[in-house]
Formats: sequence, C-alpha cells, structure tokens
Amino acid sequence: MTSSAYSSLTAVFTRLYRYQHLGAFLSWDQAAMMPPKGNAARGAAMAELDVLLHQTLTDAALPGLMAAASLEPLDADQAASLLEMRRDWESANLLPARLVEAKSLASSHCEHAWRTQRPANDWPGFLGNFREVVTLAREEAQLLSQAKGVSPYDALMDKFEPGTRSADIDVIFADLKSWLPDLIAQVRAQQTGEPVMQAQGPFVIERQRALGADIMGILGFDFSAGRLDSSTHPFSGGVAEDVRITTRYSEDDFMRSLMGIVHETGHARYEQNLPRDTVHLPVGRARSMGIHESQSLSFEMQLGRSPSFLALISPLLKKHLGEQPAFEAANLARLFSRVQPGFIRVDADELTYPAHIILRYEIERALIDGDIEAEDIPAMWDDKMMAYLGIDTRGNFQNGCLQDIHWTMGSFGYFPSYTLGAMYAAQYFATIRQAHPDFDTRIAAGDLAPIFDWLKRHIWQPASRWDTRALVQRATGEALNPRHFRAHLESRYTP
Repeated sequence: MTSSAYSSLTAVFTRLYRYQHLGAFLSWDQAAMMPPKGNAARGAAMAELDVLLHQTLTDAALPGLMAAASLEPLDADQAASLLEMRRDWESANLLPARLVEAKSLASSHCEHAWRTQRPANDWPGFLGNFREVVTLAREEAQLLSQAKGVSPYDALMDKFEPGTRSADIDVIFADLKSWLPDLIAQVRAQQTGEPVMQAQGPFVIERQRALGADIMGILGFDFSAGRLDSSTHPFSGGVAEDVRITTRYSEDDFMRSLMGIVHETGHARYEQNLPRDTVHLPVGRARSMGIHESQSLSFEMQLGRSPSFLALISPLLKKHLGEQPAFEAANLARLFSRVQPGFIRVDADELTYPAHIILRYEIERALIDGDIEAEDIPAMWDDKMMAYLGIDTRGNFQNGCLQDIHWTMGSFGYFPSYTLGAMYAAQYFATIRQAHPDFDTRIAAGDLAPIFDWLKRHIWQPASRWDTRALVQRATGEALNPRHFRAHLESRYTP
C-alpha cells in the first residue's frame, strides 16, 4: 500500500521530471533548430530552469518526508524508488544554487561558441571559454569529493557511473592496453590482402535520411514517440515519451550518418521502453550511462556491424543509394569491419574505438585532479594519439581535442561509459547467443526479436530497480566480465 509520505515524495519527483522534460526540449532545440542569435537568451532560460530544479530537489521538507517514508510499509519496488530519490537529493544538496547556475551558463556559452570554433580550428578562442567550464567543474568536483571521500575525478564520474571508481577503470584499461594494440596490428596486416570496394558517392542527403528512417523502423523505433533530425554532434535527447535523435550527414560518406543513426536508435529504444508506471521517478530512469551506452553499442557494434545485419539491410542501401557492387552483403561485411586508425572517435572502427576512450579518460582525469591545466590538453592529446593510434594531430585541433561536445558541456567523467558500454554489450550478446544458437540466421531473415525481447526483459524494463552490478548479474549470470569483449573482437576480426 502506498504511504502518504511516499505519495508526497512521488508528487515532488513527478514535478521534477516535468521540469526536466522542459529542459530536455530547450536543449534539443538549442542543438538542432535554434538560430545562433538565440543562444544568450536560451542559455539564461536554461540556467534559470536548472536553478528551479535544484531548488525543488533541495527543498527543506524532503528530508522529513524521506525519513517518514522509510518507516512506512513500502513494498520492494517502492523501497528501491526511495533509495534512488535519496541519492538524487543527497547529491543536489552538496552543490549551491550559485554553482548550478554558473555551470549552466558557462557550458551553454562554451558549447555554442564551439560549433563555429571547431570548424575554424580555433583552439585559442575555445580556450577562453573553456577555462571557466574547467574552473566550475573543479569546484563541483571538490565539493562532491569532500562529501563522498573520493578523488575529485571519481566524484564527477560517479554522476554517470554510480559506484564506479577510477581504480576500477584503471584495471580494465590496463588489461585492454596489454592486448588490444597487438590485435589491431594483427587484423590490419590480415586485412591488407583482403579486397574491399568503397561505395561511390555522392550520396544525396535526403536519400540517406530516408535510408536511416527505414533502418530505424527495422530496429523498432517508435516514430509516434520520437523523431530524427540533424545536429553538429549526433545525440539522443528528449524524454522517454518523446525521444529526439540526431545524426550528421556527408554526401561523401553514407556510413557516418548510418552508424550514427543506428547508435542513437539504441539509446532511443532504451528510453522508449523504460517502465511507464515509474518513468517519472528516479527508479524508472536509465541505470547509468555505461548501461545507456551498452544499448547504443549493442545496436551499432554488436548488431549493426554484424554480417547478418548488413546482409539484411543490403537491399535497403541499393534501394535508397542506388545499385552498386559495394552494397553487396559480403562487401558490406568487409567494409564495416575495416580497421583503420583515424582522427575521429565517433567514426572509429570497433577495434580502435577503445583507444580514443582511454586517451580522453587519461586527459580529463589529469585535468580535473589538477595535474594539468586546460592549455596543456593539445600537447597531451598529440602525445597520446601518436602513442595509441600512430596519428599526428599537431596543430589539428578540429580533428583533435576540439572534436567532442562533452568537455564543452562540463561532462567530465562521462567517457569511460563508452568502453564500459561496449563490454556490457558484448556480455549481453554472448548470453543471447547461448539461448539462441540460430541467432545470426534469424537476424539475416529480419527476425530481431531475440535481441529486443531480451533487452526489454533484462535491461529496459528493470530501469534503475537494481544497481549496475546487480542488474548485469541478473541479466547475464555474472558481473561485468571484460573477457566477453575480447572474445567478441577476436571472433569477429580473426575468425
């Protein structure tokens, strides 16, 4: 039976969700539709809303309600919900409203200016805005660090990966660095003698958009509860009831927009399938960003680059982009598994992608912990790109340290979520394959139900009912085990 205290808390957090709904669409519009001169007013409006959210979450009445609710006869789901409410409340109360507002304004200003500074290769101009973002992020990190008894960087990473520490990431990344370079070299040598045809453009953007929409349909995206648009950096936004995804197009390269759409559709399917009875509460949201990225990478890497899925969509490529030999299924499998170190993270192949994440993790941790300053980033970036990928980025800020949106928005601590997500995704698919030995045949025939049914039952519907470790343990029979990621890469790239 629902208690009166719990009901009162539910009302407060429902109000918060509605405020977040408004903020999500202010942010989506800012990235996808807003004219440039609207940014100053938009930034001020978003900062005002962030302060309102903070004030609601730090209301003096909440501790009493939480204490009263904890003494009432809650069922297991309500007890889990109360736990998530308390976690949000505790984190919010560690930050002053002044800092929340300043962070919102600084990140909005920095991100908007970055959109023109990046193509102009303007690191000095970017640095002028970025220093303020870093200053405020460090202030937040110090406040959270002192309260939680962890390092400043760990305090920020905890917002995206609750309970995960850099010591955990260090172990995972050290293992990756021990075997991944040799695997990359082995696969690149192996692929040297393999014939592969590049698709011949140009690829009309409207046709790419139509192709993307058809593939979103195959992937189960609900167009009555979301839409596809364009933006400078692909993202998934909006709310569970109205998911907005974006990609970016190039007439020279259809693979960029296609894989961006498949990736963001994975995020969207997660949001569209969160439990509707609790989606307005913290317990009904995505468990962590690593789990969220596991959905996008389940779609993009595990499924999207698999030979069986590429065989399924081969006719669609011919339909929308024209008949050519490069769109034959066998060639698509070679094309989408080609390993080639490159500048851009979001365009990276599956094998070199983790190197991009390790590089960013090591830089942002040093930055937040005070070991380097913002102006030191390009040199550190250049050294690590050469060491990890053999690529010279000196002076190339556009395709180097200016390429990602995350730091402009103050989202330090997010990047490890991508590689954690790739590892979770490999573990999911290993589990699904055990239950469905005919998995690849079914995918090639257009039957994706084994994937979607499993994800809905084990990941989407549980939402934040359990912590990350328990969620993965329940789904796969074990906590995160990086060996599944290595086994997947070796199986796909060195059969």
